[in-house]
Amino acid sequence: QVQLMESGGGLVQAGGSLRLSCAASGSIFSADVMGWYRQAPGNQRELVARITSGGSTIYADSVKGRFTISRVNAWNMYLQMDSLKPEDTSVYVCTLSQRGIDYWGKGTLVTVSS
Repeated sequence: QVQLMESGGGLVQAGGSLRLSCAASGSIFSADVMGWYRQAPGNQRELVARITSGGSTIYADSVKGRFTISRVNAWNMYLQMDSLKPEDTSVYVCTLSQRGIDYWGKGTLVTVSS
């Protein structure tokens, strides 16, 4: 089993920054892909960014140039969020995929005030 724990969420004013962290534990073999999704009330869950074990990244158009995803190893991943906007308010969830199985954290709330 794999456990994912997010941290770093909170309340920030528009234009501010936050850094989210995701710590993985348990049976980590390859952590092929790690990523961040978000879901706001009444909205569908959407991909924010993801990063492969080789370092390739993908970003949602809405966050390109403002968010940066990184990982230091198979157990620790980060999302640096700059120039935050009220529409970034959401629960951010960490994910890890390995051997065809997707694992999800419980999420951390980010609230951006205008």
